[in-house]
Amino acid sequence: MKFILLLFVSLIFASCSKQNDTQSVTIYVSEDQVFSEPVLKAFEEKTGIRVNAVYDSEESKSTGVMNRLIAEKNNPQADVYWANEPIRAEVLRKKDILVPYESPNAKGIPEEFKQKEHYWTGFSARVRLFIVNKNAEMVPASVFDYAKPEFKGKGVIANPLFGTTTSHMAALFTLLGDANAKQFLEQMKANNVAIATSNGESADLVASGKYDFALVDSDDAVSRLKQHAPVSIIYPDQKEGETGLFVIPNTVMLITHAKHPEAAKKLIDFLLSPETEEILAFADCAQIPLHKGVKIPASLKPISELKVMKIDYAREADEMIKIQPYLKAWLDR
Repeated sequence: MKFILLLFVSLIFASCSKQNDTQSVTIYVSEDQVFSEPVLKAFEEKTGIRVNAVYDSEESKSTGVMNRLIAEKNNPQADVYWANEPIRAEVLRKKDILVPYESPNAKGIPEEFKQKEHYWTGFSARVRLFIVNKNAEMVPASVFDYAKPEFKGKGVIANPLFGTTTSHMAALFTLLGDANAKQFLEQMKANNVAIATSNGESADLVASGKYDFALVDSDDAVSRLKQHAPVSIIYPDQKEGETGLFVIPNTVMLITHAKHPEAAKKLIDFLLSPETEEILAFADCAQIPLHKGVKIPASLKPISELKVMKIDYAREADEMIKIQPYLKAWLDR
């Protein structure tokens, strides 16, 4: 009788544990809360699964929750991580904080935006493009126009030690090799490129007419178009033989020893769905879907019509750490 009672109690606990596993999920988020929160609420409404979200603060943007995941490695509190680019995903993968998960919704996403062993998958991307003042006499067509004499003193770029400009620089070093990338940056310096504090400030300097062009994230450019600033968008390096533009997808990943693995997988499936990509395309962040056929605003081009830079994000993660001393010295000169 005692054995039967203990068995009954254990079954109840097992049932409750399984129920809790599917009724809530904890996600750490580096994407801006103003854009990510509506997506997570849509998931809650669709599935009935409660989402506990922990967001990066502006002060620790893109590194705060990543560092928390590293600190919690032996006692994970998160089930899922939504990063706003692939570099942090690669850092976590190398530290054995992620476990592979191949979502059925990943099948429609191009291979270059997925980790080959399914440790992370990309979705809803920003691209690096030019915002150009409409009064500019000459329009740049390539990132390497920053170094051409005819554009001397006309271009501005965000501080390369921070944010997506750092990622873009690391991509160029990966693509060109150290010697060629450094030569390009030295030519930029000699060409009097201006340095702004951020992509947003770069876009504002172009909108005001102080500079003719800037390399920024697509959301910075689209927001100025929505504000009716006198600017246009140029997608760089799209010709035959050119590098293509740098793409920065969001990434989502499953945490090792997640407490709610079934709910976590459902959330990952939702984030990788065309439904989520449409939400983010029409939000103010104006992110470009990676699935084909998703509706997008008229101000954006679909990813299938763009020539994309071929990048190994794992190599880029290593390169970004390696080039920091050089970028600091370049900036201080």
